Amino acid sequence: MNGRPVAVVTGASRGLGYLLARELARQGFDLVVCARSAEGITAAGEALRREGATVSAVVADVSVRADADALVARAVADFNRLDVLVTNAGTIQVGPVAAMDVDDFTMAMGTMYWGVAYPVLAAVPVMRRAGRGRIITVTSLGGKVPAPHLLPYAAAKHAAVGFSEGLCVELAKYGISVTTAVPGLMRTGSPDNALFKGNKTAEHAWFTIADSLPFLTMDAERAARAIVRAGLRGRPEIILTPAAQVAARVHGLLPELTTRALTLVDRMLPTDESPTAQPGRAVASDSAVFRWLTTLTRRAAGRWHEGTDRTRGDGRPEIRTIRTPPPERAD
Repeated sequence: MNGRPVAVVTGASRGLGYLLARELARQGFDLVVCARSAEGITAAGEALRREGATVSAVVADVSVRADADALVARAVADFNRLDVLVTNAGTIQVGPVAAMDVDDFTMAMGTMYWGVAYPVLAAVPVMRRAGRGRIITVTSLGGKVPAPHLLPYAAAKHAAVGFSEGLCVELAKYGISVTTAVPGLMRTGSPDNALFKGNKTAEHAWFTIADSLPFLTMDAERAARAIVRAGLRGRPEIILTPAAQVAARVHGLLPELTTRALTLVDRMLPTDESPTAQPGRAVASDSAVFRWLTTLTRRAAGRWHEGTDRTRGDGRPEIRTIRTPPPERAD
């Protein structure tokens, strides 16, 4: 049996997922990484290998049960073990609920609820046989607090939080820890690949500016280190950024207060109800002021592979099958 621990990371082609995989590699883990985009996960795998990681890069849509099962099977086939599973795959739709349709909610639940549940349910029997394991579920502050103009995302993240917290209670007796990671705003460059509806340029503007504010947001590398550290220590929960910690605690104690406050925020947001979706990179303002205000997010997008995925006109990644040979083993 391979002596090095093995981690599976979903949604690892860019942003936080890529950084979580890189941090686990730096902690001594061999990796199985996946994403829906062949172009994106190939680029991420090559970048991780250049840093010395042993990597299997897999094209998989973890909202599809067969893909999730095959992903876990790949880890066992290539490395004969599975120590850590990080469920990070996500998609963001921004706009008023009146601009959303059933497909938006279906896509969000598929990626961020079933895309958590399917890999976990495939991994738990492997971990139970070994008598140990760590599961890290990357959720969001949107899974704790009702964020306006993010309803499909928030609903799916609430479901993921409930699933992860329930797992933590039930799997402890098998030697498996479950960490619910609840990030606040992080500078990953994600607005480039988020989907926007309604007044798309205005929605993109407020979302991206909020994602760029240095005292409200967190550096994505620091967030990845904190999440991995908490997961490897078996902590039940980690909430990232002081603002997110305050928001979650206040909403837990005084939900009526936070709901009323967020109702006022909602009334200040754009009201256009156009149902057409476009990715952030297609609707971004080119004004000098906007570019200055979003400098940190644009830098993060360039650093963390947010531009490597090939997308269709609706902003969703193309899914193409690739085959990667088993990694070369140093032992």
